[in-house]
Amino acid sequence: MGDVANSSVEFHPKPRQQREAPHAGGFGCTLAELRSLMELRGAEALQKVQETYGDVGGLCRRLKTSPTEGDLLPADGVLIQGNDLKIDESSLTGESDHVRKSADKDPMLLSGTHVMEGSGRMVVTAVGVNSQTGIIFTLLGAGGEEEKKEKKGKQQDGAMESSQTKAKKQDGAVAMEMQPLKSAEGGETEEREKKKANVPKKEKSVLQGKLTKLAVQIGKAGLVMSAVTVIILALYFVIETFVVDGRAWLAECTPVYVQYFVKFFIIGVTVLVVAVPEGLPLAVTISLAYSVKKMMRDNNLVRHLDACETMGNATAICSDKTGTLTTNRMTVVQSYLGDTHYKEVPAPSALTPKILDLLVHAISINSAYTTKILPPEKEGALPRQVGNKTECALLGFVLDLKQDFQPVREQIPEDKLYKVYTFNSVRKSMSTVIRMPDSGFRLFSKGASEILLKKCTNILNSNGELRSFRPRDRDDMVQKIIEPMACDGLRTICIAYRDFSAAQEPDWDNENEVVGDLTCIAVVGIEDPVRPEVPEAIRKCQRAGITVRMVTGDNINTARAIAAKCGIIQPGEDFLCLEGKEFNRRIRNEKGEIEQERLDKVWPKLRVLARSSPTDKHTLVKGIIDSNTGEQRQVVAVTGDGTNDGPALKKADVGFAMGIAGTDVAKEASDIILTDDNFTSIVKAVMWGRNVYDSISKFLQFQLTVNVVAVIVAFTGACITQDSPLKAVQMLWVNLIMDTFASLALATEPPTESLLLRKPYGRDKPLISRTMMKNILGHAAYQLTTIFTLLFVGELFFDIDSGRNAPLHSPPSEHYTIIFNTFVMMQLFNEINARKIHGERNVFHGIFGNPIFCTIVLGTFVIQIVIVQFGGKPFSCSPLSTEQWLWCLFVGVGELVWGQVIATIPTSQLKCLKEAGHGPGKDEMTDEELAEGEEEIDHAERELRRGQILWFRGLNRIQTQIRVVKAFRSSLYEGLEKPESKTSIHNFMATPEFLINDYTHNIPLIDDTDVDENEERLRAPPPPSPNQNNNAIDSGVYLTTRGTKSATSSVFSSRPGSPLHSVETSL
Repeated sequence: MGDVANSSVEFHPKPRQQREAPHAGGFGCTLAELRSLMELRGAEALQKVQETYGDVGGLCRRLKTSPTEGDLLPADGVLIQGNDLKIDESSLTGESDHVRKSADKDPMLLSGTHVMEGSGRMVVTAVGVNSQTGIIFTLLGAGGEEEKKEKKGKQQDGAMESSQTKAKKQDGAVAMEMQPLKSAEGGETEEREKKKANVPKKEKSVLQGKLTKLAVQIGKAGLVMSAVTVIILALYFVIETFVVDGRAWLAECTPVYVQYFVKFFIIGVTVLVVAVPEGLPLAVTISLAYSVKKMMRDNNLVRHLDACETMGNATAICSDKTGTLTTNRMTVVQSYLGDTHYKEVPAPSALTPKILDLLVHAISINSAYTTKILPPEKEGALPRQVGNKTECALLGFVLDLKQDFQPVREQIPEDKLYKVYTFNSVRKSMSTVIRMPDSGFRLFSKGASEILLKKCTNILNSNGELRSFRPRDRDDMVQKIIEPMACDGLRTICIAYRDFSAAQEPDWDNENEVVGDLTCIAVVGIEDPVRPEVPEAIRKCQRAGITVRMVTGDNINTARAIAAKCGIIQPGEDFLCLEGKEFNRRIRNEKGEIEQERLDKVWPKLRVLARSSPTDKHTLVKGIIDSNTGEQRQVVAVTGDGTNDGPALKKADVGFAMGIAGTDVAKEASDIILTDDNFTSIVKAVMWGRNVYDSISKFLQFQLTVNVVAVIVAFTGACITQDSPLKAVQMLWVNLIMDTFASLALATEPPTESLLLRKPYGRDKPLISRTMMKNILGHAAYQLTTIFTLLFVGELFFDIDSGRNAPLHSPPSEHYTIIFNTFVMMQLFNEINARKIHGERNVFHGIFGNPIFCTIVLGTFVIQIVIVQFGGKPFSCSPLSTEQWLWCLFVGVGELVWGQVIATIPTSQLKCLKEAGHGPGKDEMTDEELAEGEEEIDHAERELRRGQILWFRGLNRIQTQIRVVKAFRSSLYEGLEKPESKTSIHNFMATPEFLINDYTHNIPLIDDTDVDENEERLRAPPPPSPNQNNNAIDSGVYLTTRGTKSATSSVFSSRPGSPLHSVETSL
């Protein structure tokens, strides 16, 4: 954890009286000012501090606080004094390089980051939910309960009670109600926050919304048809019997009349059962479950089932750069060795032994011995890089040359190094001197190529011999080698050496004289390389109509170079590459509020967003999703691996997290985890998602055809002949075929590469396209014509008795059996037609690739033979002859021929056809659906909040202690005017949890009884301790910890007149 092993951090929560007015009590900065300050970096931050406060000392005076220092930063702050301080900000920015911090260049320190080298003192500017890490957790939904509470009631007392009740239910962890942060959404006004509170928190997925609406419409139509059928049948019977025939209602005939009415009711219920598409949910579930199982083989671990189909509609992918598009490993990709420029790692045989030996020794010895490359932790993963990323890249270069650095280090251990000139930012080089066997010395040096090449007077040629290296040669090398590498986004490092004889030992303290007159061994180009499979995957995405955008915390030049290598930006295209600052300037108005209209002008052309904060990424994703520009609304997928990607992953329609390199926060916020960290797996997810959508459409095309035909046949037949040609049991068998079996057969079709050759459907694309409507109506017309022909003239064609107007309990007729059998045969062959929904002619293509489909079609045919030949009265069937069976089959096969005829008719000519199955609009969401959505989020998100519960526990622990202290502080100070010594908290805080309440709420988080008990137990002052080194005596906070059993407490006194009180706690 760096050089500072045991240090302290002081926290400065606002006193109670400052809740109302931010400047009250002498606290000179508002929360908004501090938060806007912490969003700046580097020179901008320094300029802001100087303009507003004079310097960081002025900021301290304004805050009336004292400096702090630490290893793991639990709070945001400004560096006051630092000594060679380097911070690892990868947990927030995702960038692997350590960031150098200094009070005069980049003083901003962020919570959740790690001190890797050096030491420093900082002033804390934000803690808890107001820190950068806290903002990320708030964007992840930690403030959801407060929004929900505001919607349900405005009374604060009632809200406090519900908060306590809810808190007790959560695994014993006391949850903290958080006020939604306005800056988390980019500084929206309170009115916008109120509007947002009325929007449902978790909408149904795109497909679920469309299917629900379509099913309701079909169900209503079926209910109307069944009711009309029953009414017409009953009226027809009553009028014909009692009016036309003039019969009287006799008591002895009542059972017969009741049987007629029961029969009519059964027919009506049958029509309703056939009309209602109860197979739709089954088809969706089967298709999703089947896809999820298969996607696991393609390294996609699906956490949320609906993400599977949503991915098929994705129109945009916002991808992180580091670790997603690149390998997150600095690597040597180009080199200049022996007068040759290698665009790839050269083969060891291509280099002379002298150059190879010098290169291996120069890299192995002249780098920190703590930097090393270790074997991978998991099988299939890359070797682990430990230490400085640049040195790891050079050591990796040694391994790529089939050499090993470890034997060299064992031969010359660290304590045998004669002199080491460590790296610093001024000279931009590092040098190491070793003693040679002949008592001479050899200096190895590495550093920035533009600086080190100026100190080279020789260079090794292809034979490993020295040749002079004049200024003209250097300019030539810069032009032909260095600049092309820099244009490719590479960082160039020069490696050189110099020999000293024993007789001419220099003054080792004069570094400028020692590191001069060098011989250049090599110049290498280092970058975080693009994953080899990514460019092809991005090409597939673009061909499939998906726009890929890169959102990264890296600098704009590197981001643009990587985007060009990936194929995200193409020469000649009209695109935008913006930094986070410029992006915010373009999308915000004069008040600093985000305007959707401004955002809509930026995002369509935006391809690279560099130097972006987590809030920027969240803003971009939210803006694209909410945008209504263009032909269709966007469906956005986000990929990421760092904590900083969490809010965007959660906000996106589909969030992809990296399984190997991803942090727990990213995985919890995601919908799909890529178990191989491979961008190409996203392309497979798109294929499976589109396949789910197409499977549902295939099933709908088949089912609606059966629906239309069965309902019309039952209704018309009942009205004309007072009996349905298809009996109740037969209709239920048809329903089984078209619902359960068809959903299993059509929902398990495997995906093909052709799915990536069309544009995504998008949110507003209807489920039933005009081509599908043409197929449904065309096949329904063929089937209805056939059924009605058989119903009214079938007995003449087959020379059999008519089944029309048969008595109530007459035996099954051959006439109606032929109608039933023909109907089922047409459905079986139409099921083959339904496999294609985009007007393809070859409906048999890939049919044997789906054994489930073949099994169901053949199985249904066999069962149909059994029902017809042996079903008898229960199925209202009479056995048919071979000739009759062949005619039924012939009419069924006619469906395939008719399908070709329909495919010939161009859809564009049929202007009268309408699309169906649009998704529900936002204004169509009912109150019940909203309430259901809230409850769904309540249970589902509880699983997502395990990490946040730790925050809540830590906050509650400290808040409890602060409240206890306030209860007896006055009596405590009467007995202790100036404490002699305090118990050091370092002795017992093993693993503290940092969260300080800034008193923005009045919500009690503990029972009053607990407070009373603690007050009684802690009434007496603690015993003094001999430890005189702890100088944190300026606080009125009495902090207890459950770190170990032996330690109990630590008491701090209050500084009179200071508005801030500090809590000291160990890192």
